[in-house]
Amino acid sequence: MDVVLPCLDEADALPGVLRALPDGFDALVVDNGSTDGTPAVAAALGARVVHETRRGYGAAVHAGLEAARTDVVAVIDADGSLDPGALPAMVRLLDDTATDLVVGRRVPTERGVWPWHARAANLLLSGVMRARAVPVRDIAPVRVGRRRALLDLGVTDRAFGYPLELLLRAGSAGWRIREVDVDYRPRGGGRSKVSGSVRGTYRAVRDMSRALLRGGRTRSVR
Repeated sequence: MDVVLPCLDEADALPGVLRALPDGFDALVVDNGSTDGTPAVAAALGARVVHETRRGYGAAVHAGLEAARTDVVAVIDADGSLDPGALPAMVRLLDDTATDLVVGRRVPTERGVWPWHARAANLLLSGVMRARAVPVRDIAPVRVGRRRALLDLGVTDRAFGYPLELLLRAGSAGWRIREVDVDYRPRGGGRSKVSGSVRGTYRAVRDMSRALLRGGRTRSVR
């Protein structure tokens, strides 16, 4: 099955992520304007590479879903902070239970991995989600679902608000959402574009707040 990896300057971390993909999980790297040779690194390691010129996490993920060739797809960050080894169990949960979307909840493996400002923002946003009957405690940093259904949700955000809008739309559509713990580790190279700074976290919260305003209220998840 295809694994969508949105990438912006992840040449240092990407090799470790690609090598950690389990058998049967094929990398689909979506380059979002990297200047550090990320596409060449990905291609040299056997990944399929597509390019998305419009900047933004959501733009890269959407391009990856459109380019994917398998019925079930995964989306995971390419910075090494999340273990691709968690994907097979997530796929089994999707296939073997009455579940429409399986998402990860980050569990830090050591102190300092998740800065206070990013953790606080996540607590706030996930609390709002639960108040809207979407049963999550994180904003789906890794997820597994069915490609056509994910596209049919019609997520419009093309920035950091994409995963939040996806969850809201899935909840509104009555999807059964299951959340599982995933290890959250130090990233493979450089500083996170989101949680690595207060400014990055602010931008993410801004985009996600806009997604909340667009998302409206949701029905109870079955």
